[in-house]
Amino acid sequence: MHGERVLFLDGEALVIDKPAGLPVDPPRDGSLSLENHLESLKFGFQRWPMAVHRLDRDTSGCLLLSRNPKAHARLQQAFEQGLVSKRYLAVLDGVPAEESGLIDIPLGKVSTAAEGWRMVEDPKGKAARTGWRVLASRDGRSLVEFIPQTGRTHQIRVHAALGLGAAVVGDPVYGRKDPLGMMLHAQKLVVPRAGKPDVIGVAPLPERFAVAGFDAEPESPDAPAPVVAETDAESDNG
Repeated sequence: MHGERVLFLDGEALVIDKPAGLPVDPPRDGSLSLENHLESLKFGFQRWPMAVHRLDRDTSGCLLLSRNPKAHARLQQAFEQGLVSKRYLAVLDGVPAEESGLIDIPLGKVSTAAEGWRMVEDPKGKAARTGWRVLASRDGRSLVEFIPQTGRTHQIRVHAALGLGAAVVGDPVYGRKDPLGMMLHAQKLVVPRAGKPDVIGVAPLPERFAVAGFDAEPESPDAPAPVVAETDAESDNG
């Protein structure tokens, strides 16, 4: 993890641009994870920073880490209270019929011995809402902005496939694999702090988006603040 991947740094918080393919938690197979980079992210502190939330292994972009236990508790509370604004960009395998909207599909987890676990629409599951807007389209694919209002496991990936009928390109669970990998990027993260400036991370569009033909992101207004305080403590949207 090199210095150019650091998007924000102060005495409490660190935002890094996590590369696609790097798991936040150590995999069972012993392959590299975020943990292998924590020593290089101490920046003069004795403690390793700690991830405050999760991004899927194949999702790139803004990941928040805390630099001490008190800050960790406060930052985690911001997530739990629904105060954190997040903006994702994704290339979808299809073009939505509308230009923008709100996906409201509750989600639950199912597991089978053959296929492992996945998230599905579940009327009795946890509420999940995602705002979206098409930014560009070409060759049957679209660049879409997602603003999650809740923080469910795989939320954007499932909502794209179910709510828009167009899975994230390269999604191995809800879509189909692609040589470019999964085209989901946590582009912006804003975490408010009482009496201190917001923690703000903005991660540039990765090279794989340019290869897919979406190299210039259209101008977009800042992500609106979420309206609900619901999140999965163990996971995150992407």
